[in-house]
This record gives sequence, structure tokens and C-alpha cells, in this order.
Amino acid sequence: MASFHLFFACLITCPMFLFTFPCAAANQKVTLSVYYDSLNTSCATFIVKNLARIFEDDLMTILNLRLVPWGEAYANKSNNSTAICQHKPDGCKLNSLEACAIDVMHDVNKHFALIYCIEFLAIEGRHNEWETCFSSLGLPKNTTLDCYNSSNATKLEQNYGNETMHLNPPLQFVPWLVLNNQPIGNDYENFTGYVCKAYKGKIAPMACQSVHLKQKKTTDK
Repeated sequence: MASFHLFFACLITCPMFLFTFPCAAANQKVTLSVYYDSLNTSCATFIVKNLARIFEDDLMTILNLRLVPWGEAYANKSNNSTAICQHKPDGCKLNSLEACAIDVMHDVNKHFALIYCIEFLAIEGRHNEWETCFSSLGLPKNTTLDCYNSSNATKLEQNYGNETMHLNPPLQFVPWLVLNNQPIGNDYENFTGYVCKAYKGKIAPMACQSVHLKQKKTTDK
């Protein structure tokens, strides 16, 4: 955990780090949408152990990463402005909090770092300590909390809920990964290979070259 905190702190304070790699043209980037529930163990594990790796290598240079914190929640039939979450009420609270972080921290390095920290705490059963993530990462807390304590949090979650519930094909489990509008399905842990295959740019990042090399070795056996 400490090493990742230092790594994300570097990304937050030194955002130019990402641009030491060749950058893909905006229209060539691959869009990866991750539909998840903040307190679902499979989601938290995927975010911490798998998805975070894109910030260690250069895969992020060809990605538009979208995080959608709603999961398998559903709207309350008697009150459409409230959600019923799988891990209520804490699950709803953290989904809204992370939605607000995404909304107010436009820099993906910053809001992912915060979400990573919260999900790490969730794995350890310490999600109630989420406020410590702001201070440990040096991120401002007030703007995110102002959003969370306002009607904007509800609107954000309604939008995420509407998007999730209208996926075609529909969400079957979480985490549910959609790459350029196509679901990855059960093989979501190997999303890097799908990203590299979908990327149409002329120069593949090193992360993709490593994937192609592994696939070639497997094929040659």
C-alpha cells in the first residue's frame, strides 16, 4: 500500500510523468468503462490489483478510462431519487462519494488515486476510514464533500444508474468492463490484451508489446 501511495502521490503532484511516453491521438484512444460497486469485494480487488497497473506502465496513454460507481444497485420504486445498494447504506454512501470525486477531480490521476485508496480500505474492512485517503494523498476534501452533501451527488448517481441499467447487452455481474461499447465479460482481469487489440494507433505502447510477446510465446509452445 505504501508504495502505491507514493506512486499516486507522484502522479498527482507531477502529472507530466504520464507524458514521458508517446501519447496516442485523442481519436485513437480506446474507451474502457468500468461498472462497479464500491464495497463489492470482486470490484475492490480488481481496482487495486489489476486496474491500478495501467498507471505503472504506459497503457494509460492509449486509454480513456471511465469509472461508473453504481454496480447492481437499483432505484427505489417509491422514491426514484434514492438508490438501494447491494451493500447498503455504506455502499450507497461510498458510491456517491466516489461519483463526486470523479465529477470534481477531472484529472483521472487524482480521482483514481482516491478511489484506489478507498477500495484498498474496503478490502481490509476499513472503509469507514475513507477520510484518511484525502490527507494521505494530499488531496483537497472540501469540494468532494460539498458535492456529496448536495443534490448533485443524487443527480450523478441517477445518471450512473440510468447508464448502467440501460447497458446493451445488460450488466450480468460486477466488475463489468465495456471496451468501445463491447463487454469483455468473464475475462475482465485480462483487459490489457483486449485494449491492445482494440487500439488502432501506429505505435503500440510497451504494455501492448509485452502482451503480444507473451501471446506469441504461448502460441509457439
